[in-house]
Amino acid sequence: MLKKILYSVHRVLGTILSILFLIWFLSGFVMIYHTFPKVSDEDRYAHMDVLSPNISCLDSILVKNDSIEKLILKSYAGNLYIETAISDSLIKLSVDSNIQSFPEPDFEQIEKYAKKWCDAEIARVDTLRELEQWIPFGRLKNDFPIYKFYFSDIDKHELYISSVTGEVLQFTDKKNRFWAWFGAIPHWVYFTSLRQNSQLWIDVLVCLSGTGCIMCLFGIIIGIRSYIIQYRKKKKLRTPYKKLAYKWHHILGFFFGIFVFTFVFSGMMSLADVPGWIVKVHNPDIQKDLFKTKSICSRDFKLDYTKILKQYPNQIKSIEWSYFGDLPIYKIIIDNKMRVFNASNEEVRLLSIGKQDITDRLTKIHKDSINIQLINEYDNYYNGKRYQMPLPVYKVTVDDLDKSTYYINPENGNIQYFNTNTKVRRWTYQGLHSFKINFLLKHPLLWNILMWTVLIGGTLVSITGVWLGFKYIKRKIKRLKNYICNLYKTKNNTCH
Repeated sequence: MLKKILYSVHRVLGTILSILFLIWFLSGFVMIYHTFPKVSDEDRYAHMDVLSPNISCLDSILVKNDSIEKLILKSYAGNLYIETAISDSLIKLSVDSNIQSFPEPDFEQIEKYAKKWCDAEIARVDTLRELEQWIPFGRLKNDFPIYKFYFSDIDKHELYISSVTGEVLQFTDKKNRFWAWFGAIPHWVYFTSLRQNSQLWIDVLVCLSGTGCIMCLFGIIIGIRSYIIQYRKKKKLRTPYKKLAYKWHHILGFFFGIFVFTFVFSGMMSLADVPGWIVKVHNPDIQKDLFKTKSICSRDFKLDYTKILKQYPNQIKSIEWSYFGDLPIYKIIIDNKMRVFNASNEEVRLLSIGKQDITDRLTKIHKDSINIQLINEYDNYYNGKRYQMPLPVYKVTVDDLDKSTYYINPENGNIQYFNTNTKVRRWTYQGLHSFKINFLLKHPLLWNILMWTVLIGGTLVSITGVWLGFKYIKRKIKRLKNYICNLYKTKNNTCH
């Protein structure tokens, strides 16, 4: 009975999912080198307006309201404005003699901004009120209407700009659109009708991946069981199947089945959290406390931002008032990079966080023992393949129940936090899916050999699965036709 269930479930699920598995593995080859188009921060910074070095003092805004949680000075189409958050409400204020609401950009301003992104002429502009393949995310509905600019250059660039904010939402060319159709779109099931509903998209992929895991596990059990039975009978470790497709599906599944399972399982874990009943999170409020926003107070900022404007004339594009713990800082975009300055004294100097600054911040969250060390090498939790993470960083380990670990960049204060639960998720997702393991990342040739071997093996297993599924459907159709024919015979004693 158990044997029949194993074979039936594996056969039926394999017939349904084998084509999807084949698509996932084939698109995986492309995903090694190309992902879904995305506008980088550097590109955004490069096309922002430069701030005038002669800006009137903004302290009056800060003094009037002590509940400002965000404060950024920017310029759009030559007009200065402040982006601020008061009581969770995002507000844009025009910077002139009378502080007032900053108006939404008009089409002429947006078109002028669009021309900065490409040297070619604008061929045409569409006004979109529905999401498209390259902007499939439901949250972008708040930006309707969206202007889509087509450029007449050889690379066929297309630019999407929000009519509400005037900001670029997407920028693509024919090359990354081409590779996305063979890589990210089928691999992530990035189809607009599904992707615009984030929760539905997640539920569908988790359901498909979870069902695929069951199919793989049953197949692995069947494969091992078949070898054991054959060894007991013939005293030889060989496949019992004679037909070519069954034979190779069994052999390939035996050697690569575990990798097919880990790929599908880790893909599911890219969208699912590790349940608390498996790995408990003892203090779930740590991340909320860690990134809690402190209200901006002008008295904390001893450094006058106009000094930085004068030191970097015609280079500064944005100034943000912020904190690292209680330490006031300026996050400033200079040319196409963000730099962070220490604002706790009058001297213009870049931020350089020390152990004491980290201790002051984390002791407010943890009462446990804290160990801080400056590291110059990557480890299994702080690394990257496509985008290299900056070094050196401070690695902070806390002797608490969650085994909290922090990676803090001393130059900008950026923090990555891991606890036992998120460490397990990193292994079950990035460790198993993209082999983001420090040893492999330090040996790129080995990483590529392993990745290509596994993808080739998974592809071959899927191809044989597709063929067996086709044969299974063909047999079912034939049996159904015979059944219908027999019924017809019984009633009419003839069959045409």
